[in-house]
Amino acid sequence: MEQNGESHLKEPLLPTSDGGSGASPARTSTRKERKTRKVVFSVRGMSCASCAVSIETVVAALKGVESIQVSVLQGQAVVQYRPEETDARTIKEAIEDLNYEVDELQEQEIAVCRLRIKGMACTSCSESIERALQMVPGVKKAVVGLALEEAKVHFDPNVTSRDLIVEAVEDAGFGADLINSGDDVNKVHLKLEGVNSPEGTKLVQSVLEAAEGVTNVEWDTVEQTIKIAYDPDVTVLKALTSESFEGHDFFETSAMLISFILLGKYLEVVAKGKTSDALSKLTQLAPETACLLTLDKDGNATSEIEISTQLLQRNDVIKIVPGEKVPVDGVVIKGQSHVNESMITGEARPIAKKPGDKVIGGTVNDNGCIIVKVTHVGSETALSQIVQLVEAAQLARAPVQKLADKISRFFVPTVVVAAFLTWLGWFIPGQLHLLPREWIPVGMDSFELALQFGISVLVVACPCALGLATPTAVMVATGKGASQGVLIKGGNALEKAHKIKSIIFDKTGTLTVGKPSVVQTKIFSKISLLELCDLAAGAEANSEHPLSKAIVEHTTKLKEQYAANSNHIMESKDFEVHPGAGVSANVEDKLVLVGNKRLMQEFEVPLSPDVEAYMSEMEELARTCVLVAIDRIICGGLAVSDPLKPEAGRVISYLSSGSPD
Repeated sequence: MEQNGESHLKEPLLPTSDGGSGASPARTSTRKERKTRKVVFSVRGMSCASCAVSIETVVAALKGVESIQVSVLQGQAVVQYRPEETDARTIKEAIEDLNYEVDELQEQEIAVCRLRIKGMACTSCSESIERALQMVPGVKKAVVGLALEEAKVHFDPNVTSRDLIVEAVEDAGFGADLINSGDDVNKVHLKLEGVNSPEGTKLVQSVLEAAEGVTNVEWDTVEQTIKIAYDPDVTVLKALTSESFEGHDFFETSAMLISFILLGKYLEVVAKGKTSDALSKLTQLAPETACLLTLDKDGNATSEIEISTQLLQRNDVIKIVPGEKVPVDGVVIKGQSHVNESMITGEARPIAKKPGDKVIGGTVNDNGCIIVKVTHVGSETALSQIVQLVEAAQLARAPVQKLADKISRFFVPTVVVAAFLTWLGWFIPGQLHLLPREWIPVGMDSFELALQFGISVLVVACPCALGLATPTAVMVATGKGASQGVLIKGGNALEKAHKIKSIIFDKTGTLTVGKPSVVQTKIFSKISLLELCDLAAGAEANSEHPLSKAIVEHTTKLKEQYAANSNHIMESKDFEVHPGAGVSANVEDKLVLVGNKRLMQEFEVPLSPDVEAYMSEMEELARTCVLVAIDRIICGGLAVSDPLKPEAGRVISYLSSGSPD
């Protein structure tokens, strides 16, 4: 089995990221790619940039190692190597020789699921569950935590599935529920004994619900357990400000040192937390459940059931009704609709979908019921690949970080020497009794005084900030960008951002509202404006195209203006859509063509010089010209425009001003 990072997705909807600081050139041959492998290690024990530099220096010196990237912030090392010259075990042992704890991370082909286990009472229970899970074909690793009542299972999705893993736990005599990433973080589970009456249950529950910071209380009468969800900010502040709170006594130096360390850790956690929130919001675009269909031999649905999206497998058939989100990537096999893909692609207009078209997980089905065959699940979906791209960008090293690492390489020994000289500068005068006696505190000799000054220099000059500042900034920037729909591929892109001279916008839906409307009409024959629009609306009524909706809406408003029956739209027959050109239909026994110049040419409708001039004029005004022909004679034209967003002018002016902010 290949090492982590070498899995190949079948027909991915989005390009995958290699997770490095820069992607390999497109011209690199497949033959060359097969000669190298990538392995990802989890490295514990790193505290500053010097740790990363020492690991990179040792591993890079190994024969067969192509490249190595070490992230102190994420505690990971990514190594590209030639398998015919070295292997992952040799690289792992080299890092372990530097006194770091190293674990090889699981492959991308290996899926991971977390389970909430019910009914465990002792360690033998957790061991029996582990044995039951490891006996399931395809399970690579299973770890059960008795205290947390959780199980983490690594498995091959091509061999087994999450529902089979859940069944294995249930067959062992325990309860099991799937846990989404991030669930139960701010929850505590308590085992209560002796509460046997409904009154006692209500009393305990009401007392807990009345406590400040508690957001939800769930009671399991069968297991005699209670689950308490809380707001950590409120509970911690309440505990700190409580009269019964008893603090600990610290020495002043230790207290300040711990405070500074905790402050740094807090800032780091806040940075990671914001990034994690942004990534979790991306993953929440996909719905939690899906409607699974069972088909007979003829392809007709015999039954449907609502299941968790996590249990979907390749080649499953699901139904998506109007207004629902697409759970996973797939291909439409039946039905037609328009899908809003703006949250994934940024395209404001809904995209028409018909049998054979691909749909992306997380997008919204606007209208029409469609039957979709699942093609990508789990980490293979486009949504998951976006998350992986952001995570890879956070791991990539920015060019300025290399400068910081180079400085810290010499900075650390310099600080150690300075600390030693400081100790020596105080120790020698103290031994020679050159220092005033009152300078030396009671119970301390000259050696301890000198040692205190030396340690102070060593602590104050800690180079950790050099190594953590840049990766933290990259992590925050990529996370913030992801929350705003902007994917940033690492610190290198951020450093080059200030050199941007031109910005290209996709006008529709970005600078414009994304809702076209008719702004001008033109008559070319002896026909009233109301009749022209009424016939055009009758032909367009069966179309879901945004321009068609704009024409129908304009006709409705026009009827209201002329006090006509605004709710009545003429019926059409033989309606036909001509992709990229327009529509045709028989309305009131008249052949009505509504579309562009290409549609008129297909039906051999002549274009007069007045029509050509009107079309050119509208194009110069950035308007879409829709021609209306009745019985193969052009009777009028409709100019459709998508109005600008109110803030579009300010945005363009701001960017044109060249403001560095």
